[in-house]
Amino acid sequence: MFLRLVHGVADGNSSELPDLYGEVTDVRHPMATPESEPLRSRRELREHFTVPPEMRESLPKRSVVDVVVHETADPEVIVAEFAYEFTLPDDSRSKVPCVFVMRVRDGQIIESRDYIDPIRTYTARGDLDRLLASLRKGVS
Repeated sequence: MFLRLVHGVADGNSSELPDLYGEVTDVRHPMATPESEPLRSRRELREHFTVPPEMRESLPKRSVVDVVVHETADPEVIVAEFAYEFTLPDDSRSKVPCVFVMRVRDGQIIESRDYIDPIRTYTARGDLDRLLASLRKGVS
């Protein structure tokens, strides 16, 4: 499930991703900037994964690299380290490190903590101005 999720994100298959999750979920992005609310349902995940067409075309190509999956004492839970590697317009590459702690039950993700470096993400997407604007809003 983890590999289907991260490769689906990298490939831009956003319409298929919500079906990887249970109808009731608890998905959190503790490092999100600006802060985000937990995603508690497949419907909320569908909204989360929806990328407007005008934005989709401007996103840099990305791939999943450096995957290490750690099994835990709980057979439903894994800890996965990986990076999204963005290929920028000038063909340079930028890695965004991530760690996901995920619970899968009956073939569906029911809980996940997705730790993704927000500064490197916005930088890799060429969206650093958007991050700075959201931070300024939070200060005023």
